[in-house]
Amino acid sequence: MKDFKTPQEEFWFSAFGDEYSKRVSDDRIVLNNISLFSRALRAAGNLNSAIELGCNIGLNLRALNQINPEMTLTGYEINKFAAEEATNLNLATIYQDTINKPITHDNKYDLALIKTVLIHINPDQLDSVYSNLYALSKRFILIVEYYNPTPVVVSYRGNDDRLFKRDFAGEMIDKYKMKLVDYGFVYHRDHSFPLDDMTWFLLEK
Repeated sequence: MKDFKTPQEEFWFSAFGDEYSKRVSDDRIVLNNISLFSRALRAAGNLNSAIELGCNIGLNLRALNQINPEMTLTGYEINKFAAEEATNLNLATIYQDTINKPITHDNKYDLALIKTVLIHINPDQLDSVYSNLYALSKRFILIVEYYNPTPVVVSYRGNDDRLFKRDFAGEMIDKYKMKLVDYGFVYHRDHSFPLDDMTWFLLEK
């Protein structure tokens, strides 16, 4: 599996990715994600299945399962430790693999989700990830990322070229002629359900 095209893939596959997974292991994040997804997916109605690209240890999958225990869940994760942790939840089918290469599934999902993952993808590989999101979705795509109107590179925990901000949703809307259904912002100083300063976009095919 370790046949990566970019240093960013190597970075998240490595011990840094292991340590990140251990650092974010917090049940409070699951509760805050329930609040986020309940708002972000309100306009999507009943969703029976979802796939997450870059699921890490499954915090987002846990939140989706709490919202709808009947939802069929699938996840992709590049880091071995994180993929094993997500698998051990017994909530979803988890694949350990990069999301930069084409993902071929017979199944399509009511929702394709990506959350704070596009910011870590090499910009040259974004089209491949967009293609996976679009191909795997029957109807809806939820993007939750750090937003910037123009592409910028931000130092990430002392590492260069590991965090990229841009208008990911806008690029997908233009590329695939998608409909913007809803959008919103999560603030780190929210009194009840704080998360990093992220902007979410619900898109429809």
